[in-house]
Amino acid sequence: ARRQRACPIQLRWPLQPQNATKPAVILFTSGSEGTPKAVVLSHRNLLVNAMQAEARITISPADILLNVLPVFHSFGLTGGTILPLVTGVKLFLYPSPLHYKLIPEIARKVRPTVMFGTDTFLANYARTAKDGDFSSLRFIVAGAEAVKPETRRVYRERFQAEIIEGFGLTEASPVVAVNTAIHGRDGTVGRLLPAMRMKLEPVEGISGAGRLWLDGPNLMMGYMTSDRPGELQPLDGWHDTGDIVSVDREGFITIRGRAKRFAKIAGEMVSLGAVEMLVQSLWPEEHHAVVAVPDRRRGERIVLVTTADEADPDELRKFGRQAGAADLMVPNDIVKVEEIPVLGSGKTDYVSTRKLAIDRLGLSAAA
Repeated sequence: ARRQRACPIQLRWPLQPQNATKPAVILFTSGSEGTPKAVVLSHRNLLVNAMQAEARITISPADILLNVLPVFHSFGLTGGTILPLVTGVKLFLYPSPLHYKLIPEIARKVRPTVMFGTDTFLANYARTAKDGDFSSLRFIVAGAEAVKPETRRVYRERFQAEIIEGFGLTEASPVVAVNTAIHGRDGTVGRLLPAMRMKLEPVEGISGAGRLWLDGPNLMMGYMTSDRPGELQPLDGWHDTGDIVSVDREGFITIRGRAKRFAKIAGEMVSLGAVEMLVQSLWPEEHHAVVAVPDRRRGERIVLVTTADEADPDELRKFGRQAGAADLMVPNDIVKVEEIPVLGSGKTDYVSTRKLAIDRLGLSAAA
């Protein structure tokens, strides 16, 4: 019988001029402190930010990127999906970051060289992983929340993988600053990305830091809000991030906390994030969230919500004094829970955590 050769199928996609300034996606902010906002990002915003990140992070088509972050989250979309697609990096998408036992097994099979994640997720993966599961990694890019020293230490010692910490917000598509493997500084989120500008606005009661304002080509087109659905409210000029930061002489940025994550106690401004770090140093194996609740005498008071069964106010107070922390920083109220409420992005859900603390302490009427 005569063998016929198969003809290759040719697919042609129509080429059409695109307007890069038009909306590409509408993403919602995490809602960790309140009602989420709809952020409108253009094609230009997303592609610019991918290239800004590529200018700092060393990646190539030889890499394999494991992205476990959801693409409805800006970090998972731009960094974990668009960046590898436009740079030719092989991409393995996993559907949920919450599969703490399965993801280390996937990493062992896929052998990724780069991984994206958040501190909460990375800490949980390390607890279930075998020593060789993440051995193929060159580095991990972490964002969305501060990387705890214990998480960084575990990945360095067990997996020889460096965690590169960055900082971003949905309104910036999202990456704003990032450390690099050869020029990084632990405890900071790195330096501002190329083509961006920042300015710090003084904040009463906080020294050596200021409220961060940003400008650059990756900043959003604007917001859409529930009271004006479908209507773009354009960003006009600088964007107020609501973050309190400090910047050293070399340009490394340190996040001191969200403006909303400061409590005013007896006239003093106290960083709830700094209190969390203090608690984490004492009980590093557990999860903690610190919130402020109403107090008739001092305006507000600090409450620790924790998974640590052994958490004790006296022990925490003693540890705080040894660490040089002011007495105002040490929570007297401790609420013990089985798990801390988190959002789909892996961030702590502070709205739900605060409500939980208020209910447990019987402060519903005061709130």
